[in-house]
Amino acid sequence: PMKRDLMSNIHPVVAIAPVVVADNTVQKSAAIDVRKYHSVTFLIALGTIADVDATFAVVIKEGSTSTQTSHTAVAAVDLIGTNALASFTFADDGEMRKIGYKGAADYVSIEITPTGSRS
Repeated sequence: PMKRDLMSNIHPVVAIAPVVVADNTVQKSAAIDVRKYHSVTFLIALGTIADVDATFAVVIKEGSTSTQTSHTAVAAVDLIGTNALASFTFADDGEMRKIGYKGAADYVSIEITPTGSRS
């Protein structure tokens, strides 16, 4: 019988370290080199979101270089899931979000943009 083994087939890396967001500063990952992989899945672990009217928009970006600032938004056809499903609000304490990438770019990055977040 076939054994299940996801661990041997993934290479986890931290895209954005855990952070307290107390304003509307965009949280950006560094460019992640995906040339050796067929796809990427971003997992977003949410802690306690204290601000009662904040929203957080998630966008996956891609590019041909490791310069994250030159990356552009990924076309929907190259996403597994949607940016909207990965996004979250103040009401989502303790939840997880996920979004995947299956495009052909050499590098990908993730950006999370808060709106209505106050210190």
